[in-house]
Amino acid sequence: MKVLVDTSIWSLVLRRRFPLRDEAVADELKRLIVNYRVVMIGPIRQELLSGIRTQEQYEGLRDKLRAFPDLRLHSDDYELAAQFFNQCRGRGVQGSNTDFLICAVATRRGTSVFSTDRDFEAYERVLQVRRHQVGD
Repeated sequence: MKVLVDTSIWSLVLRRRFPLRDEAVADELKRLIVNYRVVMIGPIRQELLSGIRTQEQYEGLRDKLRAFPDLRLHSDDYELAAQFFNQCRGRGVQGSNTDFLICAVATRRGTSVFSTDRDFEAYERVLQVRRHQVGD
């Protein structure tokens, strides 16, 4: 199964140093990459590339991320994201538009979501989104 990797995972792994407790997450991302299971969407790419201090760093990261082509998004993805937003809000679960778009894309494409963002635990309880766990 393909895995939509959230910004939180990429950010963790792209840091030069990360706590030992996060080593399993970094190893899992490497495993997913080696096995060609990673998928990307434009909004995650944009989040990753935003706020980079130098043009050289920006270009380096941009070039590395180009190894992961974006899934093409459709109107149905955005409409389902809005529906998910409404469902979650009705159950007292808050989230960002990007998070709900990730949930919608993953649901429509049959992928799981790999994230360290605890909000996805709440989304999973309300929506039909599947979270990827280390070792899946």
